[in-house]
Amino acid sequence: MTTITPEPAIHRPASPFESPFSHAVSLISAALLLSVFGSLLWFSATVPPVNRVEEPDQALDLMVGRMMEAHEELKQLPLWLRWLAGWTVGISGQDRLAAIQWYQELIETTDDPLSRLRLAILQAEEGQKEEVLKEIATWREFPEPLPRYAQWIEAAYGPEQLDRTAAAQLQATLSEVLPEGWFYRTLVARLAERSGEERLFTVMQEQGKQGEFRERLTSLLLLELACLILGSFALLTVYRRRSQPDFFRVAHFGIPPPWSVKVGTAVLVRGGAMGALISIAFFVAPPVDSPVIEVFTIPLANLPLLILAYLHLFKPARLDISKGFGLSIHPVNCGRVAVAAMAAIAAGLWGDWMIGFLLDEGGITDHWTEWFDADLVWGTGSTLTVSLLEYLVFAPIFEEIAFRRLLFATLRHRLSFAPAAFLSAAMFAAAHGYGLIGFLSVLWSGILWAWVYEKTGSLLPGIVAHAANNLLVSLTVMALLR
Repeated sequence: MTTITPEPAIHRPASPFESPFSHAVSLISAALLLSVFGSLLWFSATVPPVNRVEEPDQALDLMVGRMMEAHEELKQLPLWLRWLAGWTVGISGQDRLAAIQWYQELIETTDDPLSRLRLAILQAEEGQKEEVLKEIATWREFPEPLPRYAQWIEAAYGPEQLDRTAAAQLQATLSEVLPEGWFYRTLVARLAERSGEERLFTVMQEQGKQGEFRERLTSLLLLELACLILGSFALLTVYRRRSQPDFFRVAHFGIPPPWSVKVGTAVLVRGGAMGALISIAFFVAPPVDSPVIEVFTIPLANLPLLILAYLHLFKPARLDISKGFGLSIHPVNCGRVAVAAMAAIAAGLWGDWMIGFLLDEGGITDHWTEWFDADLVWGTGSTLTVSLLEYLVFAPIFEEIAFRRLLFATLRHRLSFAPAAFLSAAMFAAAHGYGLIGFLSVLWSGILWAWVYEKTGSLLPGIVAHAANNLLVSLTVMALLR
């Protein structure tokens, strides 16, 4: 039996935003917020993705090298795990073609000679040897190091037989240029194969089989599978209880909220504008190498919105912070919260798979820069801790407060669930600045978390599902790239 706190009489507060001056403040705040939002969209649309990553050549080398290593490791795993990798982690047979496109884009932007070499290796391994040999013929007219790179590619993939002495000399110079990784091992293995150096060829193949990397990949796949299975059972429970719409409600004061659209909108635009100003101040201020300051950036940026929400939305309705956000849960309802959260996690995984599958069938893939996070990949211990704190704690809490409790709930005064959830989720997705696949994935998640909030009246399930989603993404990046 569901236990919830009896709903008190709702006290509709008199709007504190009725004066002309107050209207002007709200309009200025809305204009500021729209300008910041528009700048973010403009940046996403006009700045090339590779320019948003520091040292993109090294980042793409790591990304593609690990992706190719993952393909090699998957060959050692059972067929069902390989299928699961393509479904959940996104490792598929189209990765090498995507990597070729990424390197072509990087070369157009940076014209990095080593990137040209890596692209040639990728294309040759993809069966485009004739095209590669025609391309490297033009490299001999360029200054060093391209003529030397052309010699390596021709020796590894050209028609001429290679003697062992020449192969050893090429391998020695190669080790001084290409760092250890998939590109280096692949090129050395081809040189060894062409020269009949079976021992060196075998050594390169064995070095590519990294037990630790395979264990990481397997653990990640099993974790996602466990979330999917448990969450699917939770989804089945939700479906069976569909005839009891209030079965999962664990808190009151959710939908509709005890404030008017006008007051809710004023609080959102004013709090959002002040938060944007604080974020800009942190961005333009001289960098301070202090993890403590970085930790408090997100809470400080969201503090004005929380204060305004308490003063003008919760306090006039005689709600404290806990009840206002639906965080005051009777212990007997913890199971319902867990089921709702797990259902949202599974629905998110199923939806992401469907989005990826449909767009992949249409030849649309996400850009590698969208899920490359330098702090998760290269960050020190303190940097990594701050990043995980932001992704797993601050982002789920503050984003659910802003986009579900305040924006979605305010929209529900005038709109039914579907348009209110879609509009709030669309703004939530656009604020992330991702491409099409990322936008659709975040949009789907925002709709799911709005649905969970509508059903339960509490932010807790959405916060848990949001944190779990960010955790799976962070673990994927670290398992494959760190």
